[in-house]
Amino acid sequence: MEIIDAIILGIIQGLTEFLPVSSSGHLELGKAILGDQSIPEESLLFTVVLHFATALSTIVVFRKDVKEILVGLFQFKWNEQTKFSLKIVISMIPAALVGLIFEKELESFFGGNVAFVGYMLLITALLLYLADKAKETQKSVSYLNAFVIGVSQAIAILPGISRSGATISTSVLLGVDKTKAARFSFLMVVPLIIGKMAKDILGGEIHFQSDQSIAMGAGFLSAFFAGLVACTWMIQLVKKSKLSYFAIYCFIVGCIAIGFGLWA
Repeated sequence: MEIIDAIILGIIQGLTEFLPVSSSGHLELGKAILGDQSIPEESLLFTVVLHFATALSTIVVFRKDVKEILVGLFQFKWNEQTKFSLKIVISMIPAALVGLIFEKELESFFGGNVAFVGYMLLITALLLYLADKAKETQKSVSYLNAFVIGVSQAIAILPGISRSGATISTSVLLGVDKTKAARFSFLMVVPLIIGKMAKDILGGEIHFQSDQSIAMGAGFLSAFFAGLVACTWMIQLVKKSKLSYFAIYCFIVGCIAIGFGLWA
């Protein structure tokens, strides 16, 4: 992979991670347009590295919230911090199980299957449209909600299913306040990404070849800084804008991707 291509893909990841349009789906589309020939394992590795970069940018922007979660996990008092931390842990369970059990099967979806990404974007568009029509409430995330939202996050491992779109839409359809849903959605993915990186590093599954380490480093940095910029102002966009706007965007891009994939 060329360094300039890695930078472009990093910027795409940083900008789309915080919008309900599927950052992984856009990465796969970007790879296809740029002519990336990585094998599925390398392609998935690059995707994980970029997600780790945006996870770090999320930690920087939400550092106070992350501190509260850590305090809630390691203190012995049953209070709101502890309850919120427990909900984050519960939400991680489905995606963690899917990632561990079906890791090899999931790799095959990250090999430039543009048509598949397009179909998944259509599903994202439908979820966003349904959530936009849901009645707004002021409810917080319950323990059961946290698990159901976690299931939607597990499904969103597939490229084209927006993680933030799926989790926010599921939350809103469950009656959770949109602002609280967005906050929970952005925070719940951070432990998963860090855990995935730690597992791969400790398991010796991450091997940076000399010819790809520079490109991955460039992609990581561009995703991190793009994520910092995006996270500071796009979060408000996600909270306040109608999800139907993003549904229309995903529908259009999904149709284009299906056409490109079938006729390329």
